[in-house]
Amino acid sequence: MTTQKEINDLSYQIIGCAIEVHQELGPGLLESVYEKCMAHLLKESGFEVNRQQNVPIEFKGLKLDCDLRLDLLINELIVVELKTVETILPVHEAQLLTYLKLLKKPKGILINFNCTNIFKEGQKTFVTEIFKNLPKGF
Repeated sequence: MTTQKEINDLSYQIIGCAIEVHQELGPGLLESVYEKCMAHLLKESGFEVNRQQNVPIEFKGLKLDCDLRLDLLINELIVVELKTVETILPVHEAQLLTYLKLLKKPKGILINFNCTNIFKEGQKTFVTEIFKNLPKGF
């Protein structure tokens, strides 16, 4: 069974990859460029990476054919949503939280590459009840 510690360690490594991409490329590029670089670096590091995965929506038994796509899903555990915006807005956070809910995933990371320092100002992590109910694993 997956533990909170394993998921936290994985998120730390994901943020490390984002920092590496940001240090190499800097801010100012399209989100798709950072997504491709992140996916490459994460795969190179041995992680399972799904890009632009469809996010299914069910409403009262009706499966809706919507074109919702997450940016990255790492090891089937962590949803990573990438942005290149001046400021992270509540709508960006809501988008990630909705993806987590719909996909029933324990953790999500919102990363904004349009910043000076990814670690200090360019990322936010979110956990769900699923995460909170996992064993700590210390």
